[in-house]
Amino acid sequence: MQDPTPRAADLLAQRLYEAGCRHAFGMPGGEVLTLVDALEKAGITFHLTKHENSAGFMAEAVHHRDGAPAILVATLGPGAMNGINVVANALQDRVPMIVLTGCVDADEALTYTHQVMDHSQVYRSITKGTFTLTAKGADIIADKAVSLATQPRPGPVHIDVPISVADTPVTGKKRRRLAKVAPVSPNGECLEKARRWVAEAERPIAIIGLDVLYDDSRSVVQAFLEHFGIPFVTTYKAKGVVPEDHPLCLGGAGLSPLADKHLVPLVEQADLVLCLGYDPIEMRPGWREIWDPEEKRVIDISAVINDHYMHQAGLNLVADTGETLEAIAKGNPARATWPGGEPAQVKSALAQAFPTDEDWGPAAVIAETRATLPPETLATADSGAHRILLSQMWECSEERGLIQSSALCTMGCAVPMAIGLKLAEPDRPVISFSGDAGFLMVAGELSTAAEMGGNPIFLVFVDASLALIELKQRQRQMGKNGVDFGHHDFATMGRAFGGNGHTVRNRAELRAALEAAVKTETFTVIAAEIDRGGYDGRI
Repeated sequence: MQDPTPRAADLLAQRLYEAGCRHAFGMPGGEVLTLVDALEKAGITFHLTKHENSAGFMAEAVHHRDGAPAILVATLGPGAMNGINVVANALQDRVPMIVLTGCVDADEALTYTHQVMDHSQVYRSITKGTFTLTAKGADIIADKAVSLATQPRPGPVHIDVPISVADTPVTGKKRRRLAKVAPVSPNGECLEKARRWVAEAERPIAIIGLDVLYDDSRSVVQAFLEHFGIPFVTTYKAKGVVPEDHPLCLGGAGLSPLADKHLVPLVEQADLVLCLGYDPIEMRPGWREIWDPEEKRVIDISAVINDHYMHQAGLNLVADTGETLEAIAKGNPARATWPGGEPAQVKSALAQAFPTDEDWGPAAVIAETRATLPPETLATADSGAHRILLSQMWECSEERGLIQSSALCTMGCAVPMAIGLKLAEPDRPVISFSGDAGFLMVAGELSTAAEMGGNPIFLVFVDASLALIELKQRQRQMGKNGVDFGHHDFATMGRAFGGNGHTVRNRAELRAALEAAVKTETFTVIAAEIDRGGYDGRI
């Protein structure tokens, strides 16, 4: 039964519940106790973590499974500041997130300065918007925040909640909701030009991005590509939008110079490039301006206007991906493409560039893990050399089958993301892939994994080095500085926090550890020891 005299915090929490939110993450302080209470009363479980940054990544992982905005809760001052990284990540990685911070009342802040700072000023540059909750406007502010966070392109929205406002009873307020926006498709001259370009293309290629994750157009995208015989690559976040075992799929792209060596020339040979929900924020500089729209036909279908200038197009359509593709395809006959068979040649070359049959090393770890774990396994990847290799080798049969920080590229994200995935999908196998440095950043969250239950697997590539940075130092003929650190016993860490721990040095040991991990009731840390320099020539 709804409280006839809800507090302002209750109205905020109820709107978040209405948006589908069922989980919130963070660390409480006195300034957010009413918020936590309101969330719980609304049906949103609050989960205690060991750091606000990890809390945000757990929340993001849950979002990737239930589609609702992620919720991060932080108290004033140091709590709010601890969340800066994951909020900036949500902005760049297009994650709808509601960031709730507590603050002292305005009158209190006039004379009391301990831990008091302007949260909104700090968050303004890393969010889509920031609000200060008021009692009379609580429901409207909550709806504005949810709407802004989920509108294309999605991102974080911050709400600062003064202590007394959270507790203020609110009566007689009419609820207001922003009307749903109908999907838009092009017409007229632009549509006819797009239809003609597609009909005339002999060597078309598509680049698929994360907009497709949010406009629910995956089925239309796949049907369109199949109808016109268009090979495609995806950004790392869009992996699995069309299953990667599809014959037209050329895999993920974004960070690997080795993959780009094969993919970029194919794009250059194309006579039509279709950018389908393609957000180039995930891509390395090698993908900047790789075509001239004056010389190559390029159709850019995106959720927002192109203001990034990473690429240009002869035809820019700010519209729903699925609606637009259906309009282009209607009555447009299929034709044979790529008569020289170049996409198949590139696909074969990529398979040779990223072999799965090495005896040991990072590629062998990935290949053995993929072969041993069930196809429905969900995976997370931390930043580092292993992520580049993993994103090329880990085949996804569904969207969000592999999640990562692919725009901001934040270290320390994989472990909390795996914890969040396991919470949202307790019956599916979940594994995180971390470098040893990234794992050390968030090792304390193993206690959170133990407290939440379930059996996520945390695989750590152990080479006691920042491998990607060390590789860049050698490429620039610099000395090795600030990249090596101690060799630690990660398996023992896992056992110390109440889980299982294994150290593996070959495929057989790794396979046995994985098989045991999926059968146990608690989490498992697998430390895969590899040689330094194991990524040379592999990414």
